[in-house]
Amino acid sequence: MEPLKELFNKPYFLHLADEIKKAFKSFDSVNFLKDVTQNLDALSLNERMRNTSIVLKKYLPQDYKKAIELLYKVIPNTQRGYTNLVFPDFVGLYGHDHFDISLEALKYFTQFGSSEFAIREFLKRDFNKTIKVMNHWAKDKNHHVRRLASEGSRPRLPWSFKLDEVIKNPKSTQGILEALKTDEELYVRKSVANHLNDLSKDNTAHMLALVKAWDKTNHHTAWIVKHASRTLIKKGNAESLAIFEFEKDPKIKLANFKVITPKLKLGEHLAFEFELISEKRKDQKLVVDYILHYCKKGTELTKKVFKLKDLTLKPGQKITISKKQILKDFSTRKHYTGTHFIEIQVNGKVLVKDSFHLKK
Repeated sequence: MEPLKELFNKPYFLHLADEIKKAFKSFDSVNFLKDVTQNLDALSLNERMRNTSIVLKKYLPQDYKKAIELLYKVIPNTQRGYTNLVFPDFVGLYGHDHFDISLEALKYFTQFGSSEFAIREFLKRDFNKTIKVMNHWAKDKNHHVRRLASEGSRPRLPWSFKLDEVIKNPKSTQGILEALKTDEELYVRKSVANHLNDLSKDNTAHMLALVKAWDKTNHHTAWIVKHASRTLIKKGNAESLAIFEFEKDPKIKLANFKVITPKLKLGEHLAFEFELISEKRKDQKLVVDYILHYCKKGTELTKKVFKLKDLTLKPGQKITISKKQILKDFSTRKHYTGTHFIEIQVNGKVLVKDSFHLKK
C-alpha cells in the first residue's frame, strides 16, 4: 500500500500549478514546481503539506486578500480530500491579521477537504472571538461547516495540539454540541461523539451531565451518546453503564477460554473463543470487550481495548463468542516479537487473562 505522503506527489503539484496558472497568468509555475518538489522524498505527509503552503506564499500575490481570492477560484478544480488541507493550512499560517477574511475562507475551504487543523490556530490566538463564529457555523446549512464547528473545537483532536481552553472550561463548546446533538448527517454526528469522548477523558462529570440531560428517544442523539461513551464504558464507569442500562454487577461465568493461535507471525490472525454463562435469575445487559497488551521494546507493554459485542444474557443462558483479528503494522502501531497478553472484560471488569507469542 502506497504511503499517504505520496498524495503530495509530482503529478499532484503539476495539476495544482496548472490550475493556479489558469487563474493567475503571471504565476511562475516552473520555479514553483522546482521549489515545491525539492527534497520531496525526505518529507513526511504533513511536512509536504506545510512545505506546499510555504512555497505558495512565495509565488502567490503578496497581498493576502488577493491570494485568498485566487485560492477560492482554484480549490473547486482540485481533487477533494487530504491534499486540499493545503488551502486552509495557508490560511492558518498567514491569515492571523485578517480574521474575518480568514474565517470566511476556512468556512469555504472546509467544503472541499477540512479546515479542522487550521481553525485551531485561530482558537489558540483568540479563543473567545473564534468560538463565537464557530457557534454560528454549528447552525449552518452545509454539513461540512457544521462538522467543522465540532471537529475544529475538539479538545484532543488527533494530529493536532490540545485546546487547553476547552479542557479548562468544557462548557465553552457546549453551545456547539447542543446545536448538533440531533444532526441528520452521520459525518457530523461522528464528530460530535468524538468531541464528547475527548471531554470524557478530562471532564468526565461535565460530559456525563450533558448527555444525561439529552433526549435519547431521538435516535440520532442516542447514537451520539452511545458512541461518545465508548471510553467510559470500556473503563467500567458506573454512571455511563447506567445510561444504557448495562448490568452494574453482572453475575456470569466465563468458561473454556482458549487462545486458538498461541504462536503466530505478523500478518496472521489472532484467534480466540470463550463461553459466557448467566448466573442470575433475570436478564443481564452486557458489553463484552477484549484487551490486547502489546509487547513493546524490552519489558514494556501497551494496551488497547477492542469492542466485541453488546448482548442481553437471559437467566441460565450460555453463549459462545469467538473472534479473529489480524496482527499487522499500521502507521499508528508497530508490533514487536515477544509475549503479548489478552484479557476478556465484561461491563468493564476483567474476567480472564492469557498470553500469545508473536514471532518473526
